[in-house]
Amino acid sequence: MGRLDRKVAIITGAAGGQGKVEAKLFAQEGAKVIATDLNETLLAESVAEINQELGTDAVIGIKHNIATESDWGDVVAKAVEAFGKVDILINNAAIPGKTREDVWDIDADETSRILNVNVLGTLHGIRAVMPEMKKNGTGSIVNISSAAGLVGGISGGSVAYSSTKGALRAITKEVAVDVAKAGVRVNTLYPGLIHTPIMDSFSKEVTEAVLAKIPVGFAAEPIDIAYGVLYLASDEARFVTGTDIVIDGGYTAA
Repeated sequence: MGRLDRKVAIITGAAGGQGKVEAKLFAQEGAKVIATDLNETLLAESVAEINQELGTDAVIGIKHNIATESDWGDVVAKAVEAFGKVDILINNAAIPGKTREDVWDIDADETSRILNVNVLGTLHGIRAVMPEMKKNGTGSIVNISSAAGLVGGISGGSVAYSSTKGALRAITKEVAVDVAKAGVRVNTLYPGLIHTPIMDSFSKEVTEAVLAKIPVGFAAEPIDIAYGVLYLASDEARFVTGTDIVIDGGYTAA
């Protein structure tokens, strides 16, 4: 019996990297998965690959701009049409900021774009799934933040990116308190350095500097984070809400 049997999960940013690994792991654990991403071509390839590898049709892909509120309505409607409900939301999709030598080198347009995707996109998602979760009397939302939301020096000098990841902590706690009696749990997970496309956006110097400060001595693979997300999404975490789970190889402890 899988840890997510009979669960229906929406996972954003699932065309590649961490989101793709989460989608596969959730399907392996018995969930029906709505995998979403703005990159429709890569998403279709990833969904086909997962379903073929697992011998299932449990994962469906939907093109999705998380910063567009109407897209969220479509995603939730299609999830309910396909699988009857929504139990889990993994707010995984995000965009990075440009690597900067000087944190005061702030581009207003870039900052607005990052805030719109990383913060408003998360809020749109929570609001879109909440009626379904309240109707079912159960639900788990996991907001994927970053160690950059807790400490400095890991975002490549992007104040915009770090601020969005810090904002998720406050969002999580406010919503968790508000919806706890409705049976919905909301938590934040903070990954450290991971081998994903966002890590590739950092300069070699930034990556090496961060890596040197990780006590375990290596960057995570996406599966290392996915297992933490799986725990928070599952009923094993039924007493866990409004909290922070850090998976960073000890970076923020050093």
